[in-house]
Amino acid sequence: MTKLLAASALALSIALSAAAVPALAGDDDYVGGPNVPRDQWMTTSAAVQKIEAQGYKVHEIEADDGVFEFEATNSSGARIEGHAHPATGEILNTRPDND
Repeated sequence: MTKLLAASALALSIALSAAAVPALAGDDDYVGGPNVPRDQWMTTSAAVQKIEAQGYKVHEIEADDGVFEFEATNSSGARIEGHAHPATGEILNTRPDND
């Protein structure tokens, strides 16, 4: 009985641990996007204007993973990549562009 209880506890522990591990995403994937219907997105050119109004010079932009994914230069001249909200152009995150 003790062995069965210990085996059951171990199996439950492993199952719960596996459920707590987040799915791995690629470096360029944006996880947890705002889920805005495509017909409510701003145009790409409007998104570029919004991003540039926040102090960046956009070099490349595309719609990907439910957000605008962009490569730009910040006000210090450093190359960055980031994600912007598809309906508002708000910058959701940025990081150094190491490519």
